[in-house]
Amino acid sequence: MTSDGRVARGDRTRTAVLDTAVSLATEVGLDGLSLAQLADRLGVSKSGLFAHWRSKEALQLATVDRAVTQWEERIVAPALRVPRGVRRLRALHEARIGFYAARVLPGGCFFANTEFEYNARPGPVRDRLAEASGRWTTFLERLVREAVELGELPADLDVPLLAYEIDALGISAVMRSRMLDPDVTYRHARQGLLNRLRALCPDPTLLTEGPS
Repeated sequence: MTSDGRVARGDRTRTAVLDTAVSLATEVGLDGLSLAQLADRLGVSKSGLFAHWRSKEALQLATVDRAVTQWEERIVAPALRVPRGVRRLRALHEARIGFYAARVLPGGCFFANTEFEYNARPGPVRDRLAEASGRWTTFLERLVREAVELGELPADLDVPLLAYEIDALGISAVMRSRMLDPDVTYRHARQGLLNRLRALCPDPTLLTEGPS
């Protein structure tokens, strides 16, 4: 029992440290992330963190994995509680825009920032980011395909293209919101998807004006 308690506390501590690392990486980049900087932000010793991650690369990879889990918990999980089809697609987009609007991460979007940072840098970190991006694309396409199968989107729809458009709205929203009026930017991102889905969906009652 005592051993289990120590493991649970250790897991909570590790998660808290990685949450800080995800946040910090949106400010300084993954390349700028270091055990020393992270220790300074947390007010702990560098040696304590070194026991968990023996190198900068190990910390970077763990940070990417934690960002994926955070994305799944805050964006994917809420959408999966909504019925399949266009309502789930809209709920996913709403959760994503809500996550950005809440400024959970000071630098905007972990993935938008780090994928740009590493798009020309081969190696394990880029590979891990590419893997995460590929899984996200596959997930988006799955949700679009489900809506097609339910008859809520046209049977001849270009599924990868709509998935791309949905993702592009999210990326554009978070990047432009850092420089322009965020309220206007997020409103346009929400309305943009709503308009696109309405133009495709034969049942207007599935896409009301308010949030799904």
